[in-house]
Amino acid sequence: MPRITIENLSEHRDNFREVKSQSDNTRVVVHLGTCGIASGAKEIFETLNHELKSRDISNIEVTTSGCAGYCSREPMITVSSPNSPPVRYVDLNEEKLITIIDQHLSGGDIASDLAFAIGTESSFMEGGTEDTEFIAAGNGNGIPSLRETDFFEHQKLLVLKNRGSLDPDSIVQYIERNGYSALAKALGELTPEKVIENILQAGLRGRGGAGFPTGRKWELCREMSGDVKYIVCNADEGDPGAFMDRSLLESDPHSVLEGMLIGAYAMGAQKGFIYVRIEYPLALRTIRNAIQQAESYGILGKGIMGSDFDFNIKVVVGAGAFVCGEETALIASIEGRVGEPRQRPPFPIQRGLWGKPTSINNVETWSNVAPIILQGPEWYNNIGTEKSKGTKIFSLVGKIINTGLVEVPMGIPLGDIVFNIGGGIPDNKKFKAVQTGGPSGGCLPIELLNLPVDYDKLAEAGSIMGSGGMVVMDEDTCMVDVARYFLTFLQ
Repeated sequence: MPRITIENLSEHRDNFREVKSQSDNTRVVVHLGTCGIASGAKEIFETLNHELKSRDISNIEVTTSGCAGYCSREPMITVSSPNSPPVRYVDLNEEKLITIIDQHLSGGDIASDLAFAIGTESSFMEGGTEDTEFIAAGNGNGIPSLRETDFFEHQKLLVLKNRGSLDPDSIVQYIERNGYSALAKALGELTPEKVIENILQAGLRGRGGAGFPTGRKWELCREMSGDVKYIVCNADEGDPGAFMDRSLLESDPHSVLEGMLIGAYAMGAQKGFIYVRIEYPLALRTIRNAIQQAESYGILGKGIMGSDFDFNIKVVVGAGAFVCGEETALIASIEGRVGEPRQRPPFPIQRGLWGKPTSINNVETWSNVAPIILQGPEWYNNIGTEKSKGTKIFSLVGKIINTGLVEVPMGIPLGDIVFNIGGGIPDNKKFKAVQTGGPSGGCLPIELLNLPVDYDKLAEAGSIMGSGGMVVMDEDTCMVDVARYFLTFLQ
């Protein structure tokens, strides 16, 4: 494995891109997130490989990615051929797959009747142009671009920009997409104080609950005395209907690691922990593999990227207790004690793991860090609302046509998420409410569909942002049953 340094990162990135550009192979990406596997994507993967082998088709490269967000349309694949547009096919079964193999993979003609869209999530990247030259070719076949589809049109992908096209098991593909460039910039150009200043100026707020300013938390941790400090990635996602953290770890684990590395450098931490619940076996496998790869390339461990910065990360598996999502209970669990909350203060920043200063942020918060450092706080400040900057990821579930994982700019009206992205309520039923913020949140009725979705407006309406679960309810939902369910859950 090459050892990546601050000085040679761009050289390695260019070499990785050059090798990829020289390939004449058609690339088929099978989306193997948890939602895809549950819908039969693993069988699609196996059938695809079997058919290609039996037909002796050797110029097809089959790879995998995580969830592409449109969970209700799984299983799905994306086919990218040289000099032709990337095409996404959804709602697959064996019969449809055989048709795609016959027409597209063998004959070179897009299976227009089965194609969902032209393009990949890369077109959402800042300055991304991967798909634009192919849009006209797709439209000629009557196929919309991915960005023109109802589900994606109103989304803005910052954190999820790599989903659906990045192999989560490939650090090379992450580096190809400017991965670890933000870390190199932080270590090579910025002091720890300047990194924190960038996060403060960006206005990033914690994505796991009440939205405490991330930069302020980092600032407080750096100011704490002592030669040992810890940081924690909280992936103990227990809210009913929430799967943002799981999907991020499954589809783009290196973005989480890069954010943690930058945060550790800024705060002066020597060790980090990623706390993942045991119900997430694929996320656990993916993040462990990413850690091993980062260590092999000199991006984790001693002398990171040729600097004098040392940092290690350990994965801790939680037993699935909902209360361990609360940070003091999480700390107790990591230490090997029963996961029970304690009174605060002292806060974890003051007295956390083993009595040392500890900064805890959730998965999505860490994944926002690298884009801010790379693009600058001013760029991030232009997204969202005055007090809620950037984007927010929501898991859209319940009585909704388009279930899935969506990323939208802060301040988007609630109704746009439910009806424009979510497609509205199935079977022409009436909308009743949407529950946000998990068991500690609230239910927003039809009168609040124009409510801008940000931290302050949700709180004013009697709910909270929480980690990002959105459970949609229709006219048949009994609100008494809903209240009883959440009370029982919390009890």
